[in-house]
Amino acid sequence: MRLEDAGEDIADKCVELALAGETTAIRLVLERILPARKDAAVDLDLPRMTSAADAANAMAALVSAVAAGDLAPSEGEAVSRLISTYRRTLEVEDLERRITALEGRNSS
Repeated sequence: MRLEDAGEDIADKCVELALAGETTAIRLVLERILPARKDAAVDLDLPRMTSAADAANAMAALVSAVAAGDLAPSEGEAVSRLISTYRRTLEVEDLERRITALEGRNSS
């Protein structure tokens, strides 16, 4: 019998053992039903970013929050990567808009 064929039976047995109070089985079942969160949400008010230039204000707010101890440095680093990625997205959007406008002027 292959594991793939027995998977459902094994899962049923694990649930049965968990319901009977077997702590290892309980842990296994709970890990599948409620997996541990890998990251916690970060509560931070950042200024709205509608242009690449706004990213500097967002980074300043982020650095202030880390310096004040409101965020752990690792959390600040993760948010910093998000801000940088969003800034690059805004820059590309701006470049596309400019290129489209230039091409429109040149084709006239």
